[in-house]
Amino acid sequence: MPTGDRSSTDERATGNHVIKPLTPETFPAWLALAQKHNGVWGGCYCTYFHDDTESTAKDDFDRPTFKQRLVEEGIAHAALVFDGDAAIAWCEYGSPAELPGIYHRKQYDAGETRPAPWRITCFFVDRDHRRSGVAREALDGALELIGQAGGGEVVSFPNELLPGKRTSSSFLHNGTRAMFEKAGFTFERHIGKSKTVMRKTIPSARG
Repeated sequence: MPTGDRSSTDERATGNHVIKPLTPETFPAWLALAQKHNGVWGGCYCTYFHDDTESTAKDDFDRPTFKQRLVEEGIAHAALVFDGDAAIAWCEYGSPAELPGIYHRKQYDAGETRPAPWRITCFFVDRDHRRSGVAREALDGALELIGQAGGGEVVSFPNELLPGKRTSSSFLHNGTRAMFEKAGFTFERHIGKSKTVMRKTIPSARG
């Protein structure tokens, strides 16, 4: 099951980049990336999919502080892609309890017959590094961190790109079906107009 036990030394290299988990130690680099892009998506600071916790209410804090508190509580997970000392991308993941605010939740819940302990909800890539495969690095990093935390089934909700329709990258923060299929995910069904439900089982990397 998901856990908040993460080590700041738990990192791996992918080409010229390094994957690190989101922790209190890496939060400043994460925040710098978010602030470079005006908080991403209108000041969301990657808090949309989170809800209140027992000790932290979203409306009591600005978005960066709310996110920081979740990180300090160990209930905000992400794989960060680092280029040197700078974070250039992330992939957010966690348990359904950590990330309840998915799009089309009622439709998803109504058709869900095999609840998964993990879900992937959000990607962000620095505008200076887009279209270079960094989002896939972040996805692979998240799956590896999930394996290190015990593994299990992972669901995500990427977009299905429609033929002949150009989609702004700002609407692809869930990733694309094609990227997830290349990562070994299986398509299950559509939800909403363009989102999909994809699933993959990650083996435990624990000894």
